[in-house]
Amino acid sequence: MRSRISTRALVVGGLVVCLLLAAVVSTWASGHPDGLEHVAETLGFADAAGDHGAAGSPFADYETKGVGGALSGPVAGIVGVALTGAVMWLVLRLVRRRD
Repeated sequence: MRSRISTRALVVGGLVVCLLLAAVVSTWASGHPDGLEHVAETLGFADAAGDHGAAGSPFADYETKGVGGALSGPVAGIVGVALTGAVMWLVLRLVRRRD
C-alpha cells in the first residue's frame, strides 16, 4: 500500500520548485530575442514597435528596478511566483466548496 502525500506537502514542494526555477534556473535564460522579435528583425519591422504598457513598471523586462547585477532577474522571478501564488490562493478560497 502506498502512502498518500498530503496536500500541504504537495503545495509546499511545488512552491519550492517554482521558487528555485524563478531564482536559480532563470539566470541561465537566453538573452537572445524570442521568436517574435527574431521574425520582426528578419522581416525588417522591429523598429516600428513601441514600448508596451508595462515598460515603466518595477519588473519590466524580467528585471527589478533598483536591484543591480545578477540579483535583478531572480528577484523579479521570486516576486512573480509570490504574486501568482497569492492570486491563486485567493481564487481558490473564493471558489472552494463550503461544508
